[in-house]
Formats: sequence, structure tokens, C-alpha cells
Amino acid sequence: MRSATAELSVLAQFKPVDHAASDIPTKPFLSVCNLILQFLDKVGPTMAVLRQDIHQNIQRLESLYESDPSMYSNMVEILKKETNEGSTRKLTSCSRAFLWLTRSLDFIVSLLQKLKEEPRMSMEQAVEEAYSLTLKPWHGWISSAAFKIALKLVPDSETFANLLMAKDKKNDTLSEEIDSFISRLSPFLEDIHSILRLYRLDRLKSA
Repeated sequence: MRSATAELSVLAQFKPVDHAASDIPTKPFLSVCNLILQFLDKVGPTMAVLRQDIHQNIQRLESLYESDPSMYSNMVEILKKETNEGSTRKLTSCSRAFLWLTRSLDFIVSLLQKLKEEPRMSMEQAVEEAYSLTLKPWHGWISSAAFKIALKLVPDSETFANLLMAKDKKNDTLSEEIDSFISRLSPFLEDIHSILRLYRLDRLKSA
């Protein structure tokens, strides 16, 4: 959790003060997404399909970025490139990868908020509600059905909290770290969703 928050601190350095333009630096964004994979590993096998999708989307964006780090240092430039090519809606586009990574981050934020605000809620219920709010509207019936079955594999809330906490930390510290993570990530997600709407990508569903 602390590692992800630290990466978000790097992202904050790029946020325009006047909000006149949006910068989503590619490498720090992907670093945060890579840390989310470690988070999903804590949730367990129920997140295997989502984890695989996130990993593939990260790899797609990393490959483009590494082909020319200077040109593709900003995610917005990648969206502009594919818009000009008319390829944003293709299944293998980097624009789609960016969209689904953003939705996955929405899911993580929603899940953490529910676990923090309603500590008595079961992990299974928290995951299901977070999924329904953030990912389910954009998934087809096959993905939704697979997720429903896998829900039975999630750990209980206490086990999950212990997995997130460092060995020398307490629940209060974890709660503070969750607050810090959400407060830093949420403004960037708002910016990203504005960008996705601008490029008419926000309503795209899975194939």
C-alpha cells in the first residue's frame, strides 16, 4: 500500500497547477498499475482473470512506451496517436488498455473504501459490490458469470487486512495508509475519466 502511495506522489509532480491541461505520465501510471497486481494477489484466485487482463494491458502499454519513451511519455499522446489512426476502438489498442486499467483502479478504490467504511461487511460482499459498481456494467455475461463463481474463493476481511499490513503495523496504520492512497489516486482517476470522455472511450464495453 505504501509503495503504491509513493508512486502516486510521483504522479502528483506532473499534475498541472491550473488544471488547464491534463498530463498522465505513462511510466509512473504503469508503475501504480503493476503494484495493483500485488494487491490483487492478496485477494486471491478470485481475481485471477482480472489480474491477467491487467497484466496484458500493462504489457501492451509498456511495449509502446519502450519503443519510443520520449514520444509516449504521456498517455494523452498515445490516445491522440490512435485517434488520428482511427484505431482507438480496436480490441488490441493501447487506448482500450488504458481504459480497462483505469476501470481496474476504480474497482480497487471502491473495494478499499467499502472495507474501510463498513468494517463489518464480509470480504465477499465488498468485492461483489465494488465489482458491480465499477466493472460489471462494462463486462459481458461470460465475464460476469465467471466472477460470480470465483467470489467463493475470496479470503475473509480479517485475513485480507493482515495480508495488506506490514508485520509491525496495526489496523489504525492500515486505515491511514488506505486513506492516503485513495486521496492521492482519486483526483487522477477523475482526470483520466475526463480524458476518456473527451476521446469518447468511456462507454466502451468488453468484446
